[in-house]
Amino acid sequence: MGLANPAPPPRLGALGRMSGWPAIAEEFGLAGALGKRKLAILGIRGGKLDNKNPRGGLSARRMLPLLVIAAVAIAGFFLLRDYLDFETLRSNREDLIEFRNSNFALTSLVFILAYVVIVAFSLPGAAVASLTGGFLFNLFPGALYNIGAATIGASAIFWAARLGMGDFLAAKMDSSTGAVKKIKQGLNENEISFLFLMRLVPAVPFFVANLLPALVGVKFRNFVFTTFFGIIPGGVVYTWVGAGLGEVFARGEDPNFGIIFEWYILGPILGLCALAVLPIAIRWVRGKNG
Repeated sequence: MGLANPAPPPRLGALGRMSGWPAIAEEFGLAGALGKRKLAILGIRGGKLDNKNPRGGLSARRMLPLLVIAAVAIAGFFLLRDYLDFETLRSNREDLIEFRNSNFALTSLVFILAYVVIVAFSLPGAAVASLTGGFLFNLFPGALYNIGAATIGASAIFWAARLGMGDFLAAKMDSSTGAVKKIKQGLNENEISFLFLMRLVPAVPFFVANLLPALVGVKFRNFVFTTFFGIIPGGVVYTWVGAGLGEVFARGEDPNFGIIFEWYILGPILGLCALAVLPIAIRWVRGKNG
């Protein structure tokens, strides 16, 4: 009895469209070894190829939230920049105080929602919103409102960026070689430290610190944790300035927006930056010595 003709080898095509790959994965137990996420990146779902939209691919539906945010941000820059400013707060301060005194809970809710929208859509006026939180609610609960709302808004834009491009770029970086892969590995090993550093350094724009982590695939829980605690120093400073706006208005002056760069404020923040860098430096020294 002759031997049966061996099955032809799988035909190799583009990644995620390799004919016969699901059977090979199942035959050699690769599904368990690689895990569902890895197979999904290759375009395999439930042992079958997903050629329409493999995980990490770009599609109009996945990009829609990010495109909406970008469109609203551009429109807001041109339409709202003359309204969400300090002069608007100065002109309406008495009405705001009166409304707060009559409807404290509603004022709190409306303020938090407005701050979330400003951050989520990267609208102008985030600094003025922080001052308003201090002006209306004092240092506490003003600082809590500011920091909490900023964290929620940052989380919203994080997820929009991750759904739109983050998975795709993270998969590309994972499969790359050379310097890009080393950067990605270094970020993964020091994720908390890098995220804290981005939040603590005043020179890093807030929207950049919201978008960049989503595009390189950092863990969402680490993003939320470092955002909330990382913006506390700056959030408290601006809320404190806002709490003293009553006297500033009475004197007809403008608040000192650059107070965060004063040495007695900047010094402790730089100290926190050094603490954030310390674990990275320790790992680097250990790696070089061993």
